[in-house]
Amino acid sequence: MNESTGIQEGLQLPFRELEADAIRVIGRSLKDKPKARKLWELLSLDGEAQSNWRMANFVAITKLGMNDHGETHAKIATASALTMLDLLLEAGHSPDIVRSGFGDIDDATLVITAATLCHDFGNLIHRKAHEDLSVILAMPVLDRLLPKIYLGNSIRSQIRSFILSAIYSHHGDPPPLTMEAGLVCVGDSLDMTKGRGRQAFASGSITIHTVSALAVDKVVIRRGKKKPIELRIQLSNSAGIFQVQEILAPKVRSSPLSELVEVTAITTPGEQEERIVQGIHMAGSKFLPFQDNDQEG
Repeated sequence: MNESTGIQEGLQLPFRELEADAIRVIGRSLKDKPKARKLWELLSLDGEAQSNWRMANFVAITKLGMNDHGETHAKIATASALTMLDLLLEAGHSPDIVRSGFGDIDDATLVITAATLCHDFGNLIHRKAHEDLSVILAMPVLDRLLPKIYLGNSIRSQIRSFILSAIYSHHGDPPPLTMEAGLVCVGDSLDMTKGRGRQAFASGSITIHTVSALAVDKVVIRRGKKKPIELRIQLSNSAGIFQVQEILAPKVRSSPLSELVEVTAITTPGEQEERIVQGIHMAGSKFLPFQDNDQEG
């Protein structure tokens, strides 16, 4: 145990490894989508985007005692959103941009990638109304980069509209209006493993938010048995249920993904922890007790 923080050293996970894994997932999802892949490459190397991530992190961690809201968080959230998109496409569900005739799968993937990478820019100013601020700060970046992919003003404006809508609703209030926005919203909330929640706790911010975040061992995104997507949250302590019920579930319910996503949380306590409940499963507006008979994942 670290005497200065009171935190078990084993709680620290390698952030670089988590980010590297997210980059691999993103690369796999974008390999056959040239427009989305080019946007990802442009944003990853963009000096203004990098500064926005850096300053958002500075405010979130140093000034507000929150978890990482910078580049690593943006990439992990993007990997989650794209993984869910791939599962929906596998199951035959089309994104709104395709169904409405404004673009193809590549365009929808670009929208999700851009919106998730830029969704937290506003934190560099303040947490309050950061969704509105993120829209404002993302616009000059998008206006500079999108012309390198889309030549026509009309298509650029349409694509940007989808991106800004997803950024604006990424917190779930107001509710996301499109499948793309829903994926950004839910993907944002899946960056919750205990190593990621360690920074705020280590800085002295001891609340139900920070303690419950330390109880989340793993987030698994996979094909569901009854729905296209299952989000399976593995917990080391029942306190982690707070993260599922209060952070993740409201975003799922408020989005167009509400009928397409299963949410299950399983508690597997260590030797020194007493398990209060084995697990919970989201059923509409309620959570029901869940007995884990599936060891996959």
